[in-house]
Amino acid sequence: MELLAELARRRVLAIIRADSADFALSSVRTLVEAGVTALEISLTTPDATEAVRTARAEFGPEVILGAGTVLTPEQADEVAAAGVGFVVTPGITRGAQRSVELGLPLLCGALTPTEVIAALDLGALAVKLFPAKLHGPGYLRELRGPLPTAPLIAVGGVDATSAPEYLAAGALAVGVGSPLLGDAGQGGSQSALAARAADFLKAVANA
Repeated sequence: MELLAELARRRVLAIIRADSADFALSSVRTLVEAGVTALEISLTTPDATEAVRTARAEFGPEVILGAGTVLTPEQADEVAAAGVGFVVTPGITRGAQRSVELGLPLLCGALTPTEVIAALDLGALAVKLFPAKLHGPGYLRELRGPLPTAPLIAVGGVDATSAPEYLAAGALAVGVGSPLLGDAGQGGSQSALAARAADFLKAVANA
């Protein structure tokens, strides 16, 4: 499976930060059932690696599953052993460097042109433009002027209204956390999560 092509096709990468592995897994199941099949479980979630391992065993290869907020080499090793399909970092961390060494596809966080170039030079498969909301879709469009081939994923404050705008500005996909997850990661309504997922998928369908 070619990850960049699949992210471009699916358009929405769900970012799951939860209070427990159980809440994370419940959210993963709800999102997959709703049609969101590219997901990242953040290591800020307690027992996140076990949640990744369980989800990876539960779902087939059509579900793209990664680990986020990978900061250290040890974390990169752990999630690799858990079977992740990709790693996401907030910046050029030692975990990002180790992920490249392990051959794990890396979505590396960056904001400025210098950081974007450094992330790609490190070996990142794509750059997580974060926090995207700080400058909005217009900033992403401007970045693509000097960096037209840089694969950029807009993350940070992206909601159902702005998601199509980022895609129209040239984002490969959008990464969505709290505007999608809501309180589901804290034990909130899974049916409400499913409804938000439907709204996001509808919003990006015609982008």
